[in-house]
Amino acid sequence: MNPPNQASRRDFFIQGATGALLAGAPAILRGAPAGQAIKVGLVGCGGRGTGAASQALHADDYSVLTAVADVSQEKIDTCLDTLRKQQGDKADMKVAVEKPKQFVGLNAYDQLIQSGVDVVLLATPPGFRPMHLRKAIEANKHVFCEKPIATDAPGVRHVLETAKMAKEKNLNLVAGFCWRYANHIVATFDQVHNGALGDLVAYYATYYTSPVKPMPPASTRPAGMSDIEWQIRNWYNFTWLCGDSIVEQAVHSVDKIAWAMKDQPPVSCVAVGGRQIPAEGGNIYDHFEVNYIYPNGVRAFLANRQIEGCYNENSDYILGTEGACTIGRGPSPRITGKTKWTFEGQKYDMYQKEHDELFAAIRKNQPINDGQRMATSTMLAMMGRMAAYTGQQITWEQALNSQEKLSPDTVDWTGSFQPAPLARPGITKFL
Repeated sequence: MNPPNQASRRDFFIQGATGALLAGAPAILRGAPAGQAIKVGLVGCGGRGTGAASQALHADDYSVLTAVADVSQEKIDTCLDTLRKQQGDKADMKVAVEKPKQFVGLNAYDQLIQSGVDVVLLATPPGFRPMHLRKAIEANKHVFCEKPIATDAPGVRHVLETAKMAKEKNLNLVAGFCWRYANHIVATFDQVHNGALGDLVAYYATYYTSPVKPMPPASTRPAGMSDIEWQIRNWYNFTWLCGDSIVEQAVHSVDKIAWAMKDQPPVSCVAVGGRQIPAEGGNIYDHFEVNYIYPNGVRAFLANRQIEGCYNENSDYILGTEGACTIGRGPSPRITGKTKWTFEGQKYDMYQKEHDELFAAIRKNQPINDGQRMATSTMLAMMGRMAAYTGQQITWEQALNSQEKLSPDTVDWTGSFQPAPLARPGITKFL
């Protein structure tokens, strides 16, 4: 699949509610005044990307989608059609993506970044995230970056460098760890951090669900389709693209563990995991259980599973010397023990809040940088995967400094690539 030619670089103009003609914003928006357009580019037009674009368009009266990028024109068409329907009579003003700015192919993200946008939304498979994020920050763009931020330790280290660069450039970097923007969860962790449970003793998190994108049989692979295309089209089933289920999805629970521990890393972890239900192709596990050891003997446990027909749960149980906190079992988080507390306020949409905060920060020139904590949470999930894959106890320093690189050196749409086989604890080596 070849990308279209580079689009022209003329600015888009949109007409605001006051009737004034408003020119597009400059490359770096610093304290953008009310009424000035903020041009948005979306990289990755699947369901999550479409949702992020919708939230970006609702976050600011003068945000306008001007460019999109994906490996599939069909996904671009579906995405734009959905967004236009959502915007109703504002569609022409808010979704201003002309055909030359619909970029297709593996290098489409670079074309989009150079197309004159101010904000880049990154929602592709996470294996591409470190490279996409670096390009956007180097080009002086504000970024909304979906979780996780990498699939291997070299990628995490790369992102840490990029996050530092974003801070030096006064650019916004908002992470897609959405629970951090959920007011009822923010209030809960405020209680935990303020001592409502006494001293923290243990954290138990569950993420039991069905498979997100089951691997199709090899017989359904079209004749002549390359390894790279097949893997990208089934990205959730390959560790180099998704990081495995613990990194791609259960990382939300891992992020809450990190949050409870004030984003300080653990000392080490051990883990078990494997594939209970065979799948033809792919190399991810369908279950994990990780035991993290923190200083002072504090323990955190994560259990996640993606198997059909099983008990499902997404909950958190936090234990302290003077009480317990439960999240996800009932309509609101609650604390029992010495302190009795339940969240009773109005919950807001955490996905929308991420973008509300991002665009408000751009307007006020008060940058948000989630870089360090999004890297810590991703690495924490990855550390559990490393322990499960190898069957070894893995320290934080080992995990962060791992030299294992999962992705191919060159990603060519027509290229060949054989990822590592399904890991075998006790046989697969830590690198």
